[in-house]
Amino acid sequence: MQRNATTLYPILLVHGLFGFDRIGPFELFHDIKQALRNAGARVFVPHLSAAHSNEVRGEQLLAQIERVLEGTGANKVNLIGHSQGALAARYAAAIAPGAVASVTSVSGPNHGSELADVLRKALTPGRLSEQVAETVAGLFTDFLSLLSGNRQLPKDAIAALNALTTEGVGAFNAKYPQGLPHTWGGKGRELVNGVRYYSWSGTLQRSLLDQGGNALDPLHGFCRGFSRYFTTEARQNDGLVGRYSSHLGTVIRSDYPLDHFDSISQMAGRVRKGVDPVELYVEHAERLKKAGV
Repeated sequence: MQRNATTLYPILLVHGLFGFDRIGPFELFHDIKQALRNAGARVFVPHLSAAHSNEVRGEQLLAQIERVLEGTGANKVNLIGHSQGALAARYAAAIAPGAVASVTSVSGPNHGSELADVLRKALTPGRLSEQVAETVAGLFTDFLSLLSGNRQLPKDAIAALNALTTEGVGAFNAKYPQGLPHTWGGKGRELVNGVRYYSWSGTLQRSLLDQGGNALDPLHGFCRGFSRYFTTEARQNDGLVGRYSSHLGTVIRSDYPLDHFDSISQMAGRVRKGVDPVELYVEHAERLKKAGV
């Protein structure tokens, strides 16, 4: 059956930390972008710094929203941000609500990441450990930038790490609280300043047998390893972000059987049980269409 996800406003898929639009033939949102377009949506993937603070990436996003509006003739956009991309999307909506119809957080660390807290504590500011980590992360982002053709964008891996800690996101939330729940694990307001807010995320399943072929995905193995560092949301996280930490606006669901990378349908994790992550995006575009945006 032909799907109809022809949203009133264009959709921008916003990548997170170490993300990119395209490297050679591989696109980060590969199947997702095509499925949305097949269903009738206008879809764009903005180019943001692979590693930087939420505000810097948010300003980059605002500039590209303007270009999309000029190119399409639309007066608003729908933002769907994965991971740190959700924070950039929230920033853009808070600064320019008249240009944003909706913000959707997919596995976004809207209350910070416990993994980022652990990494930050392990790196002593001004000491060799932080310098080494910054150098390694910088080389990695340079490599990604070279492959993706985004070498002109600034990068700051330590600023990105600081921006993802519980403390860093707490400071960010104090400035841009739109859509946040008032109670831990609750839902936030869906409509704030004319912008609709939504979120969804996943959790690691307790048994590897529940993962099907996805258990063999090396990215899934990383997520399981990182999951051990969670305490507040132990057994309630996707490997990088806690379930309740992801809540924003109307929470569609925060315990899909997806790890952090599954939620953007990464190539290495395409054999899984229980849920099709690409379908979640098409369903959400239909939801946005029904809401009139």
